[in-house]
Amino acid sequence: MKIAIHSDPVAMGRAAAAEAADAIRAALATHRRAHVVVATGTSQLEVLAALAVAEEIDWGLVDLFHLDEYAGLSDRHPASFRRYLRERFVEKLPRRPRSFEWIDAENAPERECARLAGVVPDGPFDVSLVGIGENAHLAFNDPPALFATADPYIVVGLDEACRRQQVGEGWFASLAEVPTRAISMSVPRILATRTIICSVPDARKAEAVRNSVEGPISPAVPASILQTHADCRMHLDRAAAALLSKI
Repeated sequence: MKIAIHSDPVAMGRAAAAEAADAIRAALATHRRAHVVVATGTSQLEVLAALAVAEEIDWGLVDLFHLDEYAGLSDRHPASFRRYLRERFVEKLPRRPRSFEWIDAENAPERECARLAGVVPDGPFDVSLVGIGENAHLAFNDPPALFATADPYIVVGLDEACRRQQVGEGWFASLAEVPTRAISMSVPRILATRTIICSVPDARKAEAVRNSVEGPISPAVPASILQTHADCRMHLDRAAAALLSKI
């Protein structure tokens, strides 16, 4: 795992986006096609803004995949990840991507997971953009996370810590409004990526970052599994890195 610490979230996002853009360009140069997983949340705001204006990426050759979404949530809801990605990323691109496989949250969750299993690439993704939650979740794989599954997408329950984070970040007005289930890309499918770009800002995430980077690999700390990946680049701001002892 390669770790970079930046002065603030804007610098962090730009650096993460620059590495993601380089990896996408490399995939396009080699294969004339790239498979990219995009994430949402406050950790990705600066990343996606910078990536959308990166130069020399032919988005018409890029297939985008959606990392996770709340089960049952309308894409008109302010917290909808489909809405987030459409408004903050896809509509900002200079050219429409070759495809974007949205998670249809209003489809029956198990049926949607089966549909998504039929559209993911046979091989690895080229780039996956991810973050880490306050409870160290990876995508919506809350602890204890499922580290062994053949399914690329799974239906997961959201724990209270995860749901409180969504309220704290302003996506929902109250805990009661936050869905209790989600559709998430599974941990093994995230790991099946050539380059993982993990962006984590904010002091709220400092304990989760320390446990994920310096603690043992455990389903109780889902993002700790990133320690096993051959090319994971973690971008932190100073607040998120504050508890690390080995940097």
